[in-house]
Amino acid sequence: MASSGNFATLNPLGAQGGGTPDFGTLSNGNLSCALTDTAFGTIGVTSGKWYWEWRMVSSAVSGSTVGWANQQVNSQPELGYNSPSSATGAQMVIMDVSNSPMTIISDAPKADTSGGSADVNTIAQNNIIGIAADFDNDKWYFSINGSFDDMRSGQNPSNGSSPMCSASGGGGLQTIARTAGYTWFPAIGNWAAPTRDYTVNFGQDDTFGGAISAEGNADGNGFGVFKYAPPTGFLALCTANLPISDDIDPAQTSDDYPSKQFNIALYTGDASTSNAITGLGFQPDFVWIKARNDNNLYSNAMFDTSRGRAKSIFSDNSRDEDSSSSTQDLVSFDSDGFTVGTSYNTGSNLSGKTHVAWCWKANGGTTASNTEGATNSTVQTNTKAGFSIIQYVGTGSNTTIGHGLDTAPDFMIHKNRDTTDNFVVYARSQGASKRAQLNGTITWGTSTGSFNSTDPSSTLITLGSSSGTNASSGNYVCYAWHNVEGYQRFGTYIGNNTDNDGPFVYTGFRPRMIVIKGATEAYPWFVFDSARNPHNLVDKHLRWNSNDVEATEPTGARKIDFLSNGFRVMADAASINGDGDTYVYMAWGDVPFKYNNTF
Repeated sequence: MASSGNFATLNPLGAQGGGTPDFGTLSNGNLSCALTDTAFGTIGVTSGKWYWEWRMVSSAVSGSTVGWANQQVNSQPELGYNSPSSATGAQMVIMDVSNSPMTIISDAPKADTSGGSADVNTIAQNNIIGIAADFDNDKWYFSINGSFDDMRSGQNPSNGSSPMCSASGGGGLQTIARTAGYTWFPAIGNWAAPTRDYTVNFGQDDTFGGAISAEGNADGNGFGVFKYAPPTGFLALCTANLPISDDIDPAQTSDDYPSKQFNIALYTGDASTSNAITGLGFQPDFVWIKARNDNNLYSNAMFDTSRGRAKSIFSDNSRDEDSSSSTQDLVSFDSDGFTVGTSYNTGSNLSGKTHVAWCWKANGGTTASNTEGATNSTVQTNTKAGFSIIQYVGTGSNTTIGHGLDTAPDFMIHKNRDTTDNFVVYARSQGASKRAQLNGTITWGTSTGSFNSTDPSSTLITLGSSSGTNASSGNYVCYAWHNVEGYQRFGTYIGNNTDNDGPFVYTGFRPRMIVIKGATEAYPWFVFDSARNPHNLVDKHLRWNSNDVEATEPTGARKIDFLSNGFRVMADAASINGDGDTYVYMAWGDVPFKYNNTF
């Protein structure tokens, strides 16, 4: 499969960090702008080495800034003036080109704009600034008209010397402690009262008057055309150059791409003892079923191959695990789907009713003993897709268990199977001293006892003494996921309470399912997917914490725009887009942005 080779542009859907963008007029294929506030690029990165160019078109340069900013930076204020937003973690590294000498502004992370002066040249009309960012070593470089040395003596991105700023200092003029896991975007700003005219080039255009190619990726794709030669090893911001795990890359594998790791089944129940649901594309190991339109309000039922087909738990209540007979509820996990039977305690096959099943692949039901933690666990892992089903027995005191993955989990759901107790949810974006309840609407509240205030490592999950995660002799199941480039992502966004300029969230893939939960306010777990809603806007939702039937929202309330590289919240409902509120999202994809046409 060949990459689509889409180059970044300025993002017309640029609401980020709680801001409502007012970035003036975009033109020239969204490469030129008459800018009033802040504009971001359409491609975000967390690693790699990247180069792009920016030209000052206006004769007046005052108020102009150029560089990189993460997704927490507010898109409405003028970049570098009163950005980043007050949100924890907001960071940016930019050149304030209006000063003489120019100023490096780096926030890491704080809400002011303290920076330091750099003994560098000032910029004139039609000068071109080259921006080279090394996210593997956290070093940032800026050139003027092709010369990094003229911008700062000794600055050399190719060998890593004398960066304008870096995480370690290391000879840089400024130090920035970049928050791990945040996505960074090319960014430009104008804090002067009049608009300023700028043009950018991410590699797709030679209107700057040059035709120098950047390096491509290892496959020979992704070359860019620039005015000045990019530093050795630095790539154009092009989808062909985006990192993607070989394990789920459609070009590298025949049977492990995203839709073979996660998929959604829609079906109508018949109340028989054997209703086979096929066409999923793989044998699922974790099946989460919800009746969509039954007024008896059946719960969300969760089944997995580690516990066995007879065992069910329910995400919208705290009750203990149920068991059914061989012809009831979920009868079998099959090679291309699953079979459901008559109802014992779940609404998995109600006659004439529509159902949805969200399905994940693990390891075909084969489990293994894991002895890496202080307490042994039984794991069924899919390291390619970053998913693990973990079983363990609680100790009642602080301990650790192995999760079987090769990367630390970013999102986890824990449940005590033996007793009535709440589901406990961990999200890395909220930290290990906080937790939420899957079966409730509470905010991510402080709970040092759930995970002993310790984030999971690449091998271990740390547990405190809370009954929700570690009651003595309690039998637990845990579902754990970590970010996988091009397939799944877990993070946060900040709401702005508008239905036509809502927050844009970059995922790096076209979503198949989005789940949204308020972090700072008590709102439900809203589930949107492209199976139930194959066309935008996606407005049908279910709730993981409720047995309510599927709802279709009225105008403006709860709608999501599924995009080639992420999603946009199109809502004025506080439950998913309150002004200044923080939301945790979970996203699973079906097509990596690397291979998707922009829309």
